[in-house]
Amino acid sequence: MENQIFQLQYAIDTFYFLVCGALVMWMAAGFSMLEAGLVRSKNTTEILTKNVALFAIACVMYLICGYAIMYDGTLALSGIEAFSLESVLADSADNGFDGDSVYSGASDFFFQVVFVATAMSIVSGAVAERMKLWSFLVFAVVLTGFIYPLEGSWTWGGQEVFGLYNLGDLGFSDFAGSGIVHMAGAAAALAGVLLLGARKGKYGPNGEVYAIPGANLPLATLGTFILWMGWFGFNGGSVLKLGDAASAHSVAMVFLNTNTAAAGGAIAALITARILFGKADLTMLLNGALAGLVAITAEPSTPTALQATLFGALGGVLVVFAIVTLDKLKIDDPVGAISVHGVVGFLGLMLVPLTNDGSSFSGQLIGAATIFVWVFAASFAVWFLLKAVTGIRVSEEEEQEGVDLVECGMEAYPEFMGK
Repeated sequence: MENQIFQLQYAIDTFYFLVCGALVMWMAAGFSMLEAGLVRSKNTTEILTKNVALFAIACVMYLICGYAIMYDGTLALSGIEAFSLESVLADSADNGFDGDSVYSGASDFFFQVVFVATAMSIVSGAVAERMKLWSFLVFAVVLTGFIYPLEGSWTWGGQEVFGLYNLGDLGFSDFAGSGIVHMAGAAAALAGVLLLGARKGKYGPNGEVYAIPGANLPLATLGTFILWMGWFGFNGGSVLKLGDAASAHSVAMVFLNTNTAAAGGAIAALITARILFGKADLTMLLNGALAGLVAITAEPSTPTALQATLFGALGGVLVVFAIVTLDKLKIDDPVGAISVHGVVGFLGLMLVPLTNDGSSFSGQLIGAATIFVWVFAASFAVWFLLKAVTGIRVSEEEEQEGVDLVECGMEAYPEFMGK
């Protein structure tokens, strides 16, 4: 009977993990549509190429070495074939089954690898419209195979930071990745943007900021809703199991809080934009919803639904001011990724101790600083090397023509390009 219960929970938890992983994979489509909608039409094909290619690169690099670095601390092949049913059953027989759930190691890898791709997707939008495609893809190899996995080994992997300190012992907690995934992706993006420079025509000589509207706001809206849906897998899957009453309740609360935080962020951003700009800015509304999702990701299981709504609303307000501030600093981010995932990702980390007594503000600060400093510094070094060796930015003429033709040899909307 005990073995039957074990096998049932194994099946339920593994299936739940796989479904949540598939939902997170669907977020790749969300990022693709969001970014394709927020860039100009002449850069659409290239941004879509980047998103498909980076997902494939993330899957391969995490398989080759990333997963092993993150959880074993080695450069060896991840060895997914070692995760066999026989080994799990043997371990259960040797140690007994105490009711805790066990899931397939292969499903764990699948769930983790789509998180890696999410972090890299954040970079894609921030450097859009002026970066060389192949320089971006080379960076994707390094981020997904080394930079992110090493940072993940210090947080979710439980290893010491260069042998100096253990973040878990200091009271650091990040349930689903506000810092580990989202702020990390934003740190890598910021490093690239600083070396890349702004798009031509974005800023005037006297500090003027000129809007460069996206080509397809319906696509951007679709992308936001896809991301909103995929986030249920992102946060819900991070509960890690479903096959008992306590876990099922936790999953339900995570889904509820994820949804209501997004709603709170959207409403707050819309109202903030109306006050600041006098208009109902759709792009701020979309980024507000995403900011609410990022804000709750660090701890979606312990707040009440009302608290989650308020946390999301804080993210929605903050992201509007962050986008405006970055523009004043002439940091050109076409989709607002650094503000949504970086600034609000930090906010999410700092909100955790308000509802989770297992964390501390000092631990969250140290954890956030560790993640940001490592990812930013390592990414800056890689971007700098690429800039020196191959270049990272297309020429002014190529930027004016659009990177679709330059990098991909085709246009996303040929019938509308006047040719």
